[in-house]
Amino acid sequence: MASELKNLSAFEGSDVPNAADMKFGIVWAEWNHAITSGLMKGAHDTLLKHGAKPENIVTKTVPGAFELTLGAQYMAELGQVDAIICIGCVIQGDTKHFDFICDAVAKGITNLNLKYNKPFIFGVLTVNTQEQAEDRTGGKHGNKGDEAAVTAIKMLGLKNSFELGKGKIGF
Repeated sequence: MASELKNLSAFEGSDVPNAADMKFGIVWAEWNHAITSGLMKGAHDTLLKHGAKPENIVTKTVPGAFELTLGAQYMAELGQVDAIICIGCVIQGDTKHFDFICDAVAKGITNLNLKYNKPFIFGVLTVNTQEQAEDRTGGKHGNKGDEAAVTAIKMLGLKNSFELGKGKIGF
């Protein structure tokens, strides 16, 4: 679905589990701070809205999007969080730098999901312009941070549903 068609941060009618017993890490990039700080706030506020306790949310910054995967790995190695939300923003420039960074971060976050068997959420904007970034940080397309937080909660809900059945998948 094309994002220009709707605000993707509207979750009315969506089943979002209660996050009261869940622990979250948010690793966010300082680069493009005006955008990433808004995404981080959206994620943090959405976790609280869905029941997460403030003491169960840890936030850490890294210099840029490329460093998100190592920062998230450091957080995972402490073993104190159930899911980690990775927040960053890469805006297309005149060089291929954009392609290399976006590819590396996407692959790195995917690999962390599999390595640690826990949700690492890709909350990284990969946009062509500053305006597109602003539209996705509380603008006309919602806040990607909100979406990342809801994704983290839903993925933990999914994981918990498998664990409750201990080998049984309910159909």
